[in-house]
Amino acid sequence: MQSLDELLYNFTSQSWNVTTTLWYDNDTYHNGSNYTDLAPRNQFVLPWWRQMIWTLLFAGMITVATGGNLIVIWIVLAHRRMRTVTNYFLVNLSIADAMVSTLNVTFNYTYMLNSHWPFGTLYCKISQFIAVLTICASVFTLMAISIDRYMAIVNPLKPRMGKKATLCVAIIIWIIGAILSLPMLLFYTTYTQNFMNGEVRVVCYSAWPNTDDNGLSYGEYLYNVIFMVLTYFLPIGSMTFTYARVGLELWGSQSIGEATARQLENIRSKRRVVKMMIVVVVIFAVCWLPFHMYFIVTSYLPEITNEPYIQEVFLGIYWLAMSNSMYNPIIYCWMNTSHIRIYECVNESVNVRREKPRESSESNRNNFASPANGNGNGNGNVYDVHSYGSWFDFRYVATNLMSRTNIIQSFTHTVKFNGTERRC
Repeated sequence: MQSLDELLYNFTSQSWNVTTTLWYDNDTYHNGSNYTDLAPRNQFVLPWWRQMIWTLLFAGMITVATGGNLIVIWIVLAHRRMRTVTNYFLVNLSIADAMVSTLNVTFNYTYMLNSHWPFGTLYCKISQFIAVLTICASVFTLMAISIDRYMAIVNPLKPRMGKKATLCVAIIIWIIGAILSLPMLLFYTTYTQNFMNGEVRVVCYSAWPNTDDNGLSYGEYLYNVIFMVLTYFLPIGSMTFTYARVGLELWGSQSIGEATARQLENIRSKRRVVKMMIVVVVIFAVCWLPFHMYFIVTSYLPEITNEPYIQEVFLGIYWLAMSNSMYNPIIYCWMNTSHIRIYECVNESVNVRREKPRESSESNRNNFASPANGNGNGNGNVYDVHSYGSWFDFRYVATNLMSRTNIIQSFTHTVKFNGTERRC
């Protein structure tokens, strides 16, 4: 995978009228990690107004991404009621997004302004390793969240993951990401470029083995294809399927007959959740597709990196992909807040379950019995209600006079009737 540094070098080489073949034949120009260029100075200098534009764009993105993700982490870890399986996945996602904004984007942005890598060979490797690692951790966590919600909504009777299982999944995600990131540690290095006026420029670039005369490395091309499949097409396919099934399940659970105000509000809440899921998938796809396509194209046609316009194109693509880390906390906090509101409303609506059953039957929804053992009136039928509109569950105990359709349709998809679980 080409870095911002290698791209800058290619662009600068074009301004010196250095051919693509000479760029890839590094031994022609330098001995080991150093060589002297015939150009009088480093000619790649951004105009001040372009520096200001890119400074505002990257500074804003880094600030929002880092601050937003740290807030998400703090909210979940500082509040016991927020420590759910899904929220733990959100913490994992936020850690990955905060890492990429602080440990990778910041350094590449600094290089963009100076056209010089001052951070050494070791961090050249580490920076690219972190970039791929956090990309993998982020997209695989999104997949895990979509699968977890799919299981909770479409298959609510199956056991959910516990906190230990969630931790194991998170560890596996980071291990897989580290394995996919190993080529960055192996093949990235630096060399020093000396100019005739005494200026020194250090470039961090990928040196894949078995590169042909045209600068094409089959290994790098194959790696980029595999990386795109695993971190783009696989997540997109997975999230599209799971969220589509979730959407069908939610839209298909509308109330039968005349709906009450509460039921209509619940339907609207479900639709908002589906829309949020669609937004997540669309934003992910839009942000990352140009990034992956760029590396596929430049791996197969490396001479494109010598075009004078490629620098601005890549910076736009790079910013768009990295900006996904600032959208995630906004989207998921919005979704989380929505679920909390539903949770509080439902809790208020079912607090009556702690009261004694009422003699009156003016409203079937008010005929609750004691939740302890379903002995409200001697003929109590127990319904276990598993909510799927948010990240919680609760239990009703109802009498045989209760209208199951009116009570449960607004919130449930499964019930337990006298010990037997049934679909509604």
